[in-house]
Amino acid sequence: MDKTLQLLARYESRNVTYMEDDGSWPIVWERARGMHVWDTSGKRYLDLTAAFGVANAGHANPCVLRAGRQQMRRLLHAMGDVHPHPLKARLVQRLSEITFERWTQKAIEGRTILNNSGFEAVEAALKTAVLATGKSGVITFTGGYHGLGYGALNATHRQYFRAPFKAQLRQFGTAVEWPGNDFSKIEKRICKLAARKEFGAILVEPIQARGGIRIPPPDFLKLLRQLCDRFGLLLILDEIYTGFGRTGAWFACEHEQVVPDLICLGKALSGGFPISACVGRAEIMDRAWPRSRGEALHTSTFLGHPVGCAMALAQIEEISKLIEPARRKGEYLKNLYPEMRGFGLMAGIEVESGVIAVRAIKRLLHEGYIFLPEGDEGQIISFTPPLIITVAQMNQSIRALQQALA
Repeated sequence: MDKTLQLLARYESRNVTYMEDDGSWPIVWERARGMHVWDTSGKRYLDLTAAFGVANAGHANPCVLRAGRQQMRRLLHAMGDVHPHPLKARLVQRLSEITFERWTQKAIEGRTILNNSGFEAVEAALKTAVLATGKSGVITFTGGYHGLGYGALNATHRQYFRAPFKAQLRQFGTAVEWPGNDFSKIEKRICKLAARKEFGAILVEPIQARGGIRIPPPDFLKLLRQLCDRFGLLLILDEIYTGFGRTGAWFACEHEQVVPDLICLGKALSGGFPISACVGRAEIMDRAWPRSRGEALHTSTFLGHPVGCAMALAQIEEISKLIEPARRKGEYLKNLYPEMRGFGLMAGIEVESGVIAVRAIKRLLHEGYIFLPEGDEGQIISFTPPLIITVAQMNQSIRALQQALA
């Protein structure tokens, strides 16, 4: 067994890193650049996961890397909610510009709470909802994944993650069935829940990623927007995975021209540094959160970390060049490989079982391709490469996947 894996097997919690007894899984990453990853033996792999959708602008993007290095030399750490630094101000301004100001031709500004990980952005949104509406209930959807913190677990549907901790969860989330082609049942269900006057928000992924690359029918988000307006609910979009060009638009909600009340961002925001954001309509954020009197209600030691802010600002500029190419590549993928379902460069292929999917993924790994399974049973092989992938690399990897499944 690799020395790194030996150390992890001995000293890490055994619930974290899955290891095959025969040493066939996992590989140990040594370095990464662009579309490729190298393991400790020097073998090169084509990464079709973007490392959980983080490396949208490619691994170790030179501009993002340069921004992080320069900031490390200048200021490695600041003081969260106490003494700010310039890049924190620039990042929250930039997030307002690419979300609410762009969506509304500057009629509405955004206010941001910066966080470290995706689930923290979701929990900031959940806190905002209860403060703004005075109602604790949140409507979610079956198959939804919003992170594993205790607040986010109330909205994450999969029982594998929830069941062991049920005794400590308050259960303020109520899941509605993910939509098929008929919206009438969902509309009736949401109307019935909203009539109870204990729900303040709807939380939804525009496309479910870990749920199995599940794409709702057209106009689903428009329906949710209408229901939120009708019943005074906040529409919270979890775009942690779908944001920053993944679906061929800055954000997936733009495909339906729906403006949320709150949007949760993470993963590709910085290209590799742990930073996330909850961005909300200024009016709602100002209603929810009182002006600080010296102690913030929601903060953390590393809030608005200067290195993360520097990398995020650089990443946003890099992503802006990749969105239209990602849309075109997504259309190419859809036309040439109709068995792949998806939007932009967020796609997947469903196989008969999780066993078959994992077997194919392991074979592909040893052929030099990194894929991941998604869905409750792991029966979806996802395709979420860095947006810089070439058409030749797309064809090469999809053909390898087809051969592994043949």
